[in-house]
Amino acid sequence: MRSNKSVLANLDWPTVLIFLALTFMGWISIYSAVYDEEYANIFDMSQRYGKQLMWISLALVLAFIVMLTDAKFFSAFAFPIYFLILLVLVGVLLFGTTISGSKSWFQIGGFALQPSEFAKFGTALALAAYLGRLNADLRQLKTRLISIGIIVLPALLILAQYDTGSAIVFAVFVLVLFREGMSGAIMVIAVIAAILFLTTIYTGTSWVLLSLVILFGLSLTLIKRHIINILKLLAIFVVAVLFVLSVDYVFHHVLEPHQTQRINVLLGLESDLKGAGYNVNQSKIAIGSGGFFGKGFLNGTQTKYNFVPEQSTDFIFCTIGEEYGFMGSLVVISLFLTLLIRIVTLAERQRSVFARVYGYGVASVLFFHFAINIGMTIGLVPVIGIPLPFFSYGGSSLWSFTIMLFVFLRQDAYRLNSL
Repeated sequence: MRSNKSVLANLDWPTVLIFLALTFMGWISIYSAVYDEEYANIFDMSQRYGKQLMWISLALVLAFIVMLTDAKFFSAFAFPIYFLILLVLVGVLLFGTTISGSKSWFQIGGFALQPSEFAKFGTALALAAYLGRLNADLRQLKTRLISIGIIVLPALLILAQYDTGSAIVFAVFVLVLFREGMSGAIMVIAVIAAILFLTTIYTGTSWVLLSLVILFGLSLTLIKRHIINILKLLAIFVVAVLFVLSVDYVFHHVLEPHQTQRINVLLGLESDLKGAGYNVNQSKIAIGSGGFFGKGFLNGTQTKYNFVPEQSTDFIFCTIGEEYGFMGSLVVISLFLTLLIRIVTLAERQRSVFARVYGYGVASVLFFHFAINIGMTIGLVPVIGIPLPFFSYGGSSLWSFTIMLFVFLRQDAYRLNSL
């Protein structure tokens, strides 16, 4: 009993209060997004807000269980949890249910569970355990390859479920590797690849290849003409050419048609306000119409008349923008930023590599979801269909984010308890 009291005493309560505030605001936003005068009871379990209240209650129970669990359990069983989740991901490919084009759900009666949400938690654990338990050196190629393998494996299984949005999230774990000492040259290569990808889409393959040939010729005149330098430059040129040639295949055969169309709309290559661009256009109208202080609770016309599809899930931020305006949006964004800064601050003060790496994993996943989801609603990034943490309707995402956060808070409480 004394141990449990010390855990609660050492719990980082500011972070817990931010979590509770975001979760409560999300619940109220879901109520507003699906409000119907015939079903006005906020506890009505036949409606999404009633079901979300049940998910929140169970999430709090999960958080409490995590806080009662020995902190060492999560590092000791990180790899078993990771491999168990991988098996579940394989299972959903074989026995799962297809919802919205993605075979990524287990359907049991009226209850649906999405294992890909929990794969982020398992990956954060496994990556932290590998880099922490072995005191791995990311300057070594073997360590980098194993670390990237831990990240890529669940992402590939999720990609096979045709859930590209969830698979893309795993790329954010690379930020953790940079914190632990991986060379920044890889980030530069990633930026160059992104530029080549976008340039190829904008201008076409032929123009980009011609530009690469010209750059290769100019570079030959500037470098010292030693055989090693020439071979290095030639290798870079060949890799760049192969990448550009693969862009067309990836864009038209790997990405889903609706995803390529959304990217084209975002880049201004297409204008489809009644098709692929409809959601984003209506979303921007809703947020913009909120003005400085918003229209007030349950008074959003875009929300009330269902102009924005998926408004209780992927586009939940529209409700905040329309009903509470710029100031309400600022409050929500400030809470998220404060939560992220708090997690990073706590991660930096951890004494174990496992806790630090895991903390950065949690912060990275939350940051990606927060930034991309809000970016989707205001038309800054393509719509890839990922939830806003603690806000969007759904039990799987809420439970996953809650477990991730409270496992980290449990590590931090253990650090203070063992001082």
